[in-house]
Amino acid sequence: MKKSAMILAAALLVSACGGKGKTGPATEEVAQERILTRTETAAAANVVLSEVFTSEIEPYKENDITPAAQGVHIDRILVDVGSRVKQGQLLATLDPTQYNQQLLQLRNLEADYDRLLPVYEAGGISKQQIDQQKTALDVQREVVANLRRNIEILSPLTGVVTARNYDPGDLFSAQPILHVMQIDPLKVIVNISEQYFPAVREGMKVAIAVDIFPDAAFTGRVALIHPALDATTRTFTVEVEVPNADRRLRPGMFARTTFDMGEKQGVLVPDVAVQKQVGSAERYLYVIEDGRAVRRSVKVGRQVGSSVDILSGVEPGEQVAVTALSRLYDGAPVEIKE
Repeated sequence: MKKSAMILAAALLVSACGGKGKTGPATEEVAQERILTRTETAAAANVVLSEVFTSEIEPYKENDITPAAQGVHIDRILVDVGSRVKQGQLLATLDPTQYNQQLLQLRNLEADYDRLLPVYEAGGISKQQIDQQKTALDVQREVVANLRRNIEILSPLTGVVTARNYDPGDLFSAQPILHVMQIDPLKVIVNISEQYFPAVREGMKVAIAVDIFPDAAFTGRVALIHPALDATTRTFTVEVEVPNADRRLRPGMFARTTFDMGEKQGVLVPDVAVQKQVGSAERYLYVIEDGRAVRRSVKVGRQVGSSVDILSGVEPGEQVAVTALSRLYDGAPVEIKE
């Protein structure tokens, strides 16, 4: 029994020694295993700072055609929806009854004044009397002029009629009789981030694109830059004037405006190299240094074709991994695939 126990112990000792000798080289081999990856060089390049903003096209000017007096009848409406009108054109007239009554009274006052003036000059009446007659005449002339302006409704701008709310004979109430829009030119109101305030200037060209005309390119210009910024959104408002002689563009259309903000020196890497940390907004990539992958957090700028501008975290000339990214980790040994 003792002899058998000694044989078994000797066998276990030999087995243990043999096992230890085999695991050492295997562990070292695993530790030296390298991940095969391909790299691209981070390149310095000029990056065009073009920004796209979405908005709606608006009329350059618009106006509700509304007389000053309430509760008067509409005599004539000389235009309809879609009519093109010019500034100063007669659009509608109101009931002239009151105007005619006041005009008749004006004629009577004029006749009285013309009759009394020679009497005053001959010394038949006092200066106070003739002055009172002249004042009454001037007041009545103003009344008639105001009534004439009210019954003859003129267009305040050149444009197109977009709404008509009455017919001849209707009693005017609160709703405008007509609505006129100036659609040549048009304008686009754009809210731009404050960082671009120094780059935007009056007169600069702006590219306009609309979905309804996908193959057409339109050009506008900055007509007005509002002087104050919105403290809540940190944006400033820009009005872009858009020529529209062919009337293809219409108010209410969705538009994309592209502003050329100049150029800057950037660092471009392939966009496939940049990864997003799950559960956060962090972006990172792997830089290859001395045969190992080094994880770098980066700040990403704009997309430039198939590359992306890196604002911080990578320097020009550094090698970044573009394949086997799911297998890489910080400090992983790598082999560069040619």
